[in-house]
Amino acid sequence: MTLSRRRHLLLVASLVVLPLAALGQQGTPASYAFRNPDLPTEQRIDNLLSLMTRDEKIDALSTNTAVPRLGVPSFGSSEGIHGVVQREQRGDRMPIRTTQFPQPPGMGETWDPEIVRKAGGVEGHEARYISQTEKYHRAILMLWGPQSDLARDPRWGRTEEVYGEDAYFNGTMVTAFIHGLQGDDPHYWQSAALLKHFLANSNENSRTRTSSDFDQRLFWEYYSVPFRMGFQQGGATGVMASYNAWNGTHMAVNPILRSILQQQWGVEVLSSDGGAVTALVKDSHSFPDHKAAVIACLHAGINQFLDTYKDETRAALQEGSVTDAELDALLRPKFRVTLRLGLLDPAERNPYASVKDGPEPWTTEADQSVSRQIALESVVLLKNSNATLPLDRAAIHRIAVIGPLADSVHWDWYGGTPPYVVTPLDGIRQAVAPGTQVTYAPGELGNAAVNAARKADVAVVVVGNDPTCGPDMGHDWTGNGTLPCTVPSDGREGRDRESLELGQQEQLIKQVMEVNPHTIVVLVSSFPYTINWTAQHVPAILHMTHASQDEGTAIAQVLFGDYNPAGRLVQTWPKSEDQLPPMLDYNIRHGRTYMYFKGEPLYPFGYGLSYTSFQYANLRTSAASIAPDGSTTVSVEVTNTGTRAGDEVVQLYVKHLGSKVERPLQELKGFARVHLEPGQTRQVQLGLRAADLAYWDEQQARFVVEREQVQLRVGASSADIRQVTNLSLQ
Repeated sequence: MTLSRRRHLLLVASLVVLPLAALGQQGTPASYAFRNPDLPTEQRIDNLLSLMTRDEKIDALSTNTAVPRLGVPSFGSSEGIHGVVQREQRGDRMPIRTTQFPQPPGMGETWDPEIVRKAGGVEGHEARYISQTEKYHRAILMLWGPQSDLARDPRWGRTEEVYGEDAYFNGTMVTAFIHGLQGDDPHYWQSAALLKHFLANSNENSRTRTSSDFDQRLFWEYYSVPFRMGFQQGGATGVMASYNAWNGTHMAVNPILRSILQQQWGVEVLSSDGGAVTALVKDSHSFPDHKAAVIACLHAGINQFLDTYKDETRAALQEGSVTDAELDALLRPKFRVTLRLGLLDPAERNPYASVKDGPEPWTTEADQSVSRQIALESVVLLKNSNATLPLDRAAIHRIAVIGPLADSVHWDWYGGTPPYVVTPLDGIRQAVAPGTQVTYAPGELGNAAVNAARKADVAVVVVGNDPTCGPDMGHDWTGNGTLPCTVPSDGREGRDRESLELGQQEQLIKQVMEVNPHTIVVLVSSFPYTINWTAQHVPAILHMTHASQDEGTAIAQVLFGDYNPAGRLVQTWPKSEDQLPPMLDYNIRHGRTYMYFKGEPLYPFGYGLSYTSFQYANLRTSAASIAPDGSTTVSVEVTNTGTRAGDEVVQLYVKHLGSKVERPLQELKGFARVHLEPGQTRQVQLGLRAADLAYWDEQQARFVVEREQVQLRVGASSADIRQVTNLSLQ
């Protein structure tokens, strides 16, 4: 089944759910035990299941968890990795404009978990509003996000959906976003998070047929870490299984769904992906027919299907290959989510029940201020020779804004429709001094761009990828992926990148530079590029990801110095594809990520510049040695030695000096984004637990903390270490 078919099923389900506004109005006896909020959760669910028919139970294995006869509403579903997605019209339901944040790599490039938490809070609040307001009354309280996979290879078509390449970093951002989505009430959730896609899903080409193969150590120490942190630290209880196999067993039927996710991490909603059951038959040939595949998924713990399953489940129950007791066990955790969302409780008990009516939240300053701030914090300054930036408004009389992305904000496959957009051209026009002439030339090579650049004091060239590879992405699905992108360096869900080069767009940069050396490049992209010529010759380069409604505002404020950039890269940018292992090699020890990268990158993980400078001093720990169950506080003094206020991102890496097993060259174990005024010194403190330095012992099947020395490395990026000290593990 194509993704567009999956979206169709999701949206159709939302059309037939019982609106939350109608809760308790179906003539349902208020005396039913499942409606009593003072009873234990499991007792309430026992009662609800006892009242449901078999067909109602089968129906509830979809994204529609409503039981209309009993007045039970569905919590529903919506995509939501960087904003609620309600952009499509279905029947009489019109699209809804919702706040749209930068793509997840851009959210990651803030290196600010707090602003990511706020963005999640905005999204969860908007989902509540849409679900409970009479104008919309559609159930979308389970948001499909955050995307918790790892960007182990920049050629992956879905790099745009994840926070970065580092497991601890991604897990920190995943946890922050979940906290925002689900809220901080001790009893009720604002919305529910569904993490995607478990596990090790980072190739698109032939994804339903391929197996991601690696050992138990990499499972526990790398690929599963963001998910585990999201469940154990974030409190999420929903996950979507990926299309691929792990070590030969496809994830939708993999035993670890029960043995690890359910039994160890408390996961309650286990969803298949769109068409994943069909793919088990048609693509991987894992099962002889669709019924056998459905039964295997049910036995594995799948309790939410994004595929046809009802007739097959009904037949399995009739023949006894699936029992009614199994069906109840699959549904029980889904109704725990219903209760956590407060959908069966009196409104006065649920603090989120009052989120309705009033002004649409995406039109309010509260939501828009979070959008602006996360956009600003996401901008990365890659190069700034001779203090080219920030620009002096008073000295510029003509500015040329050039390039294929200069007058657009590109949507992506998992983004919604924002209430407004500010393009780079819009932002620059609003930011220049009165009387300054702004000339626009679109992205074609040739006279228009060159003439505009030749006559300008400064040329700003805005280039990057098309996140959807063109306007027909919804029709380009082939069954096991999508058609190749027209531009080889573009990528998307269903199609990996064929190149990391900018191609014609870098040729445009060369033409502009030839006639105007005062050229600035703004790279708006979902992934790294091998921009070797641009990095060598262009005096200033900014990077930002797609889809922020405030893209142009953020770019302009950074260009003119109204905001001092402090974004940092979340992925290693290679100089050449030759530096990367084969795409399907999932053993990251063979040269992937900053932890094992071989050679010199174009830009390292954690890299980013500022309009000011920072000095580090006095690195120390609160304890010289720690026990296996102990911890220490790592502190360092950071001083703003420049003339502008700005943020610094302090990064703590650890290098193992005496481990008996292969360890990374270094690993990120802490970070903090801190603001300093000129001349100000702050002591930055980062906690470090011995448990975070353990490795997975495959023979003992547990984490082990070794007796050894580790080197603590603190600096401004993985390649810019400013202070070093040692710590003993006892």
